[in-house]
Amino acid sequence: MGTTIISPTFLSAYLLLLCLVCSLKEGYALGRRATVAESHHLEHSHTIQVSSLLPSSICSLATKVLDKKSSLQVVHKHGPCSQLYHHDKANIPTHAEILLQDVARVKSIHSKLAKSLGSTKVDQTDAANIPAKDGSVVGSGNYVVTVGLGTPKKDLTLIFDTGSDITWTQCQPCVGTCYKQQDPVFAPSLSSTYSNISCSSTTCNSLASATGNTPGCSSSACVYGIQYGDSSFSVGIFAKEKLTLTSTDVFDDFLFGCGQNNQGLFGGAAGLIGLGRDKLSLPSQTASKYRKYFSYCLPSSSSSTGFLSFGYGGVSKFVNFTTLTTISQGTSFYGIDIVGISVSGKKLPISASVFTAGGSIIDSGTVITRLPPTAYTALSSEFRKLMSQYPKAQPLSILDTCYDFTKFSSVSVPMISIFFRGGVEVPIAAKGILYVNTISQVCLAFAGNNDDTDVGIFGNTQQKTLQVVYDGVGGKLGFATGGCS
Repeated sequence: MGTTIISPTFLSAYLLLLCLVCSLKEGYALGRRATVAESHHLEHSHTIQVSSLLPSSICSLATKVLDKKSSLQVVHKHGPCSQLYHHDKANIPTHAEILLQDVARVKSIHSKLAKSLGSTKVDQTDAANIPAKDGSVVGSGNYVVTVGLGTPKKDLTLIFDTGSDITWTQCQPCVGTCYKQQDPVFAPSLSSTYSNISCSSTTCNSLASATGNTPGCSSSACVYGIQYGDSSFSVGIFAKEKLTLTSTDVFDDFLFGCGQNNQGLFGGAAGLIGLGRDKLSLPSQTASKYRKYFSYCLPSSSSSTGFLSFGYGGVSKFVNFTTLTTISQGTSFYGIDIVGISVSGKKLPISASVFTAGGSIIDSGTVITRLPPTAYTALSSEFRKLMSQYPKAQPLSILDTCYDFTKFSSVSVPMISIFFRGGVEVPIAAKGILYVNTISQVCLAFAGNNDDTDVGIFGNTQQKTLQVVYDGVGGKLGFATGGCS
């Protein structure tokens, strides 16, 4: 039987076919790998309708039903849910101005934490005596609540701030200047429960730790003074008065500042509620009832509402707790340990020592989360890689990773999670990842500090829609998603 000889034509055709099959297989494998990567990205991304990025001009109330006994409604001071917004629409700051104020606030936090502070004596009528170096945190927080003060009770809209301790409001008579506020200015002479604190009392001396300034004396009345990092200030009489948080939660002899010389960027609010850790803060003064336990949910946009709750009522069953730490030089701040960041479900390769170099705090008044520059660079470069299909836009102030979404009806944005000590993963809501100036300038809402040794700050944009739970006695901070709804 003769040997079969394959014709050269058949051989080359057959080899061509084999090559084709090989390349098809390889192409399929590559395509499959690409599809798997793509589906991983989609699985770990938020699909956002571009039209939903801008806040509405109509207020929509949160759906969460709270334990009304100890809860206050939280609104953004520049949104349609706030009376301040309707009172002074003409003076609502631009996003560039808000971010500039945020820079001032962060600088004041960093300067307060960077050095031991000398304190200065306060004079009732001369706010210039309070040096800017006192390093108190800038008073321009974004979120406000309404409480009652005095007998009969007068409602006051106050900024709440976890980075401040003393609660104060503008009072009549204005000895120096009072800025324009929406509520009538509080008149202590019309309240039957008001009384001054004597300047010889130990209570008066306790002001030094809460304000960074030695108290003064005016006709035997204790004089407080506090200046914020943007040159806003409040000076006046330290006093006690009946505080009405809700119809059932009323506190006699609540210590507060009755400001007779006030100036600053308070956006029409009547003053400020200090939620810090000092003994003069509201959580400390109400500790016998609430045990320094409070929680809040900041709304997803300036056109919706959140809440501030005191005590254990209404706290989600799904809260995960991390340990609160203390930052040296800043004992009134709530210290936290950030240990990692993930983008699109992938943990970024950042050494733990990067986060421990400066430590971190959580702050309700800082708008944009500040990260060590090493961590921010890793976050922004991974984010840019996954957002490469969208056209870039000009930076907005401190925000350098910005996009133009004008040609898109929906966008896909990678999920971001922050990890805290104790294995606590906090997924950031879609509205907390982006900061929107206009649809043509939508930015990653994180920024880097100047140095890895500067304290990191978990800011309020990233806290949106989370229920954030402060357990001052237990030394814990908790997070639960879907907190406002």
